[in-house]
Amino acid sequence: MVKIISFFSIFLVVSLGLQSRAAASGQAQKPLPVYRLAVSFDLKKNLLHGLAAITLPERVRTTVSTQGLKVLSASFNGEPLKQVAGRYGFELSGGGVLEIKYEATFGNGQEGAANLENVGVVRGGLVDERGISLTGNWYPSVDGLAYYDLTATVPRDFIAISEADEITSRDTATGREYSFKFPHPVNGIDLVAADYREAKGTVDGIDIYTYFFPEDANLSGTYMEHTKKYFRMYDELLVHYPYKRFSVVENMLPTGYSMPTFTLLGQEVVRLPFIVDTSLGHEITHQWFGNYVYADFRTGNWLEAITTYLSDHLYEEQKGEGWKYRKKILEDYRSYVTPDKDFPLRKFTERTDFASMAIGYGKGAMVFHMLEDLVGKETFYKSIRRLITHNEFRDASWADIEKSFERESGLSLGWFFSQWLDRKGIPSLRVKDPMARILKGNPVVSLQVIQEGEPYKLGLPVSIVSGRGEAGKRLQIEKGKQYFELNADENPRELIVDKDYDVMRRLSKDELPPVISRLLGAEKKLIVYGKDDEGKYADLIRIFQGDGFKPVDVKDLKDADIQSSSLLILGFNSRVLERLFADVGSPLPGFELVVRNNPLNPAEVVAYANADSREEAALAAPKIFHYGKYSVLRFQKGRNVDKETEETDRGMVFGLSEPVEGVEPKNSLKLDGIIDRIKDAPLIFIGERHTNYEDHRVELDVITALQRQGRKFAIGMEMFQRPFQKWIDEYLAGTIDEKEFLKKTEYFKRWRYDYNLYREILEYAKAKGIPVVALNLDSEIIKKVAKGGLDALSSDQREEISADMNMADEAYRKRLKEIFQGHPAGADFENFYQSQILWDETMAHSIAEFLKKKTDYQMVVLAGAEHIMYDSGIPNRAYRLTGRKFVTLINGEYDQGVGNYVLFPKEMKAPFTAKLGVMINDKSGRAVIEDLVPGAALKAGMKKGDIITSVNGWKVKEISDIKIGLLDVKPDQTVKVTALRKRFLFGEKKMEFDLSF
Repeated sequence: MVKIISFFSIFLVVSLGLQSRAAASGQAQKPLPVYRLAVSFDLKKNLLHGLAAITLPERVRTTVSTQGLKVLSASFNGEPLKQVAGRYGFELSGGGVLEIKYEATFGNGQEGAANLENVGVVRGGLVDERGISLTGNWYPSVDGLAYYDLTATVPRDFIAISEADEITSRDTATGREYSFKFPHPVNGIDLVAADYREAKGTVDGIDIYTYFFPEDANLSGTYMEHTKKYFRMYDELLVHYPYKRFSVVENMLPTGYSMPTFTLLGQEVVRLPFIVDTSLGHEITHQWFGNYVYADFRTGNWLEAITTYLSDHLYEEQKGEGWKYRKKILEDYRSYVTPDKDFPLRKFTERTDFASMAIGYGKGAMVFHMLEDLVGKETFYKSIRRLITHNEFRDASWADIEKSFERESGLSLGWFFSQWLDRKGIPSLRVKDPMARILKGNPVVSLQVIQEGEPYKLGLPVSIVSGRGEAGKRLQIEKGKQYFELNADENPRELIVDKDYDVMRRLSKDELPPVISRLLGAEKKLIVYGKDDEGKYADLIRIFQGDGFKPVDVKDLKDADIQSSSLLILGFNSRVLERLFADVGSPLPGFELVVRNNPLNPAEVVAYANADSREEAALAAPKIFHYGKYSVLRFQKGRNVDKETEETDRGMVFGLSEPVEGVEPKNSLKLDGIIDRIKDAPLIFIGERHTNYEDHRVELDVITALQRQGRKFAIGMEMFQRPFQKWIDEYLAGTIDEKEFLKKTEYFKRWRYDYNLYREILEYAKAKGIPVVALNLDSEIIKKVAKGGLDALSSDQREEISADMNMADEAYRKRLKEIFQGHPAGADFENFYQSQILWDETMAHSIAEFLKKKTDYQMVVLAGAEHIMYDSGIPNRAYRLTGRKFVTLINGEYDQGVGNYVLFPKEMKAPFTAKLGVMINDKSGRAVIEDLVPGAALKAGMKKGDIITSVNGWKVKEISDIKIGLLDVKPDQTVKVTALRKRFLFGEKKMEFDLSF
């Protein structure tokens, strides 16, 4: 025996699996058994006594199961029967009467309770002094449909309910005897009884009852009025209700079941205030789909799909928020349906976990939505009514649905049902090169739609937004690649694809919020904890382990694990969170959970949770599974007190044109005026183009202006790395000379841009006693991370990098990805991204460390514009660490928001830098000329293979020594270069050359 099993999630209420029912009235069929069942109870012993008399039709083979029951005696046509050893039941052929006397013991009703992904299913029954709840394996069950006649004797203060059009009762010596009459065949029956308070009403000739426990009797009025409302609505939308009565029954067990003529709802569920607006209507809808028209489960369970569409989805549509419900369907599919859990919709029979629910309920509901969109609303409901009237009390299949819609619409729909029922997966759509154009004098929007994999035939809605408003279009898609040109109003600004989520498709990255369902549905999911917190989160860890999460001690977590997984991190102070998001703030009281996109892999999520106590964590843990659509949750004592979902794009959104911005040169500011405005800023960031001398002159102008005004400040420079700060300080103090300074800081190895571009700044700082701070990280570390990620670092190198980093700036990530396109094939963007964040974080930490020591100082920061533009690279990170306000000056790059001030210095010729015109190989510890270009060395007679040993008296071993030796050379000077040249036969001879420039 089976029934409609409805799933009650705190914020998502949909129904579970329904098993097969066979043909009944309205057409020729095989004869059905007639089943008379009488039961009584010993509540103190949790015992049921039963007598079943089953009249079996002629020439029909019948299977009767007695699994879970104790058979006291059995006979067929008066002859004793014995069960086959090891079998639970009987197989009989031929007509006659099978009588079985039996007993069964029932505990607390929770035996084999479903997991957290299958809430609402209770595998056992309940018989005790609180009441009776029997919804499975409580009587010998026949295979298929039968006509049932049930008599149940219960305590006099109990009221009993079962499937029935008529219920009568009378007092007997042993209690109160209830008789249930139901003239229609069903594939099983149920029985509940307790000390209920009964209330009665009527709607359109149907008797409506409510049965609540005394403590919840006040709920009756609300449930009664909402039940009447739903019956009026569905009588108009569908066909008249087929039965004489309907009951809302409260259950002691945490069930959500729907049977013919009643629904059985758990006590915790009925007390939720929103249930009357959601799942009550859902259960009433099942009276038509599942309890009036049955499903042929051999060809798939369509009942859950249509019930979800005509209840939960319909209620949201009536509020104007159907698009949100449909988007949630697509989110759940994306979150839960991994390749190993995917299957065609036609193979769906019942819900077993979140993935099967996303297919059978979500994808199925979307199929009916697309079907309504295809044939029109009027034809849709005509087809549904035809389906019901032609299949009442019999099994109907997807083929029957197809036939009904084809008859009413006049369309051939085999292609539609085939692609949506028989294929795994859903369409994955990509829009390429959307643009606004003027063709033959008329505005046009062009785009290419690409389907990944085998193409679907789709009607894809698009909207074009212009100054006049929004215009909808529909693209007929049926190929892997299709190009479209759409007429538009003047100045089309934006293209939005499938804004209302009318197509079952894979969500794009910008539409997909970081939500709990993505955490729960991940293929690889880790729960990360520290040893100090293991005890507090022990219950939570155990519960999530049961759902496939692998526990990992934070000290054992690798960056490769973060990149390949979704994570639940326990504790807001975890060092993993510092590495990913820098500072996540302080947790609020109780239990708090936050979900964010994984900065190292946006396809995954990172969630972090904090609890005040073990009790708070344990109470919240099982409830998290029912809040899949949220990004932020908070509980106190197990009660939800806050929930939020991060906003994302509605539809696939593409900008077609942006307003052109300009500046009015007459009203522009001179640099002196800008300096006057920014002089009090604690941090002044200047974004440079490294090879543009004019940008460095701007930097020097700002520095000299602040110096003249007596400001106390330091200069932070990207160009030098932190390990060499000692040599910068010694040069500024005059302890070493400039050449030694360049040698010791390895400037020409590590930065390589022409030193003469920065020389004036450093000389000015030395002359005026202005501190210079090396901001950058050791380049070996950055290169190592760019190649192999943070996991490539040694333990010593890890000690050198920042403990806290913010990797979650999506706009910065997008800009870096554009820059990355120019990298060689085979390079890994995620590693590049980590290296860039590490670079920026190190510079921000260097700034913070200096200002922490020198609290009365300002700092002027010189760095590449990409590290400063839009405040993303260094500025916001420095603000996070110091709390000091900043201003940004960007040279030569204009865009809204690029900086506080944009500067346009006129191009200036850089200072003269002497160059030999040679290419050097210094890997052997000797500066060997590999090649020459036209220039001083070639003109002086130097050749390939010559080994340069000195330049102007400066000893040369590597390229940087040549550059240091040429440092002070003027254009009209001659430079002495010594070299070794290989002799024809033996050894090398010393050569001297005079080079002029």
